[in-house]
Amino acid sequence: MIVDHLEPPYYAVIFSTIANENLEGYLETAERMEELAREQNGFLGIESARKEIGITVSYWQNLDDISAWKNNIEHTEARNLGREKWYKKYQLRICKVVREYGFEK
Repeated sequence: MIVDHLEPPYYAVIFSTIANENLEGYLETAERMEELAREQNGFLGIESARKEIGITVSYWQNLDDISAWKNNIEHTEARNLGREKWYKKYQLRICKVVREYGFEK
C-alpha cells in the first residue's frame, strides 16, 4: 500500500538493504517491527518492497520521534540481529519531506 495524504513537512526514514541468503526469522521480525513502529508516537505510515534490494520507507512527524524509534529496545535488538544474521549491507537515510503529490486511477 502507498501512504498518501500526509501533511508536509514530515520526515521519511529510508532503509535500503541487501540480504544474506539465510533469512531465518527475518519475516517474523520485520512484521513485528512494523507492528511496533505503528505503536510509536509520531508514526505516520510505512511502505516496503523486498526483492534483490529491500527498501522500507517509514514516515514520522519529527526527528525526536525518529530518535525514540531508533532507541526502542526491541528495535535495537532487531537491528543487531540484522547486522549479525540477515544483511550483507544496509543504508539508512533520513529526509525532510516538504512537498508531496500523487496520482490514482
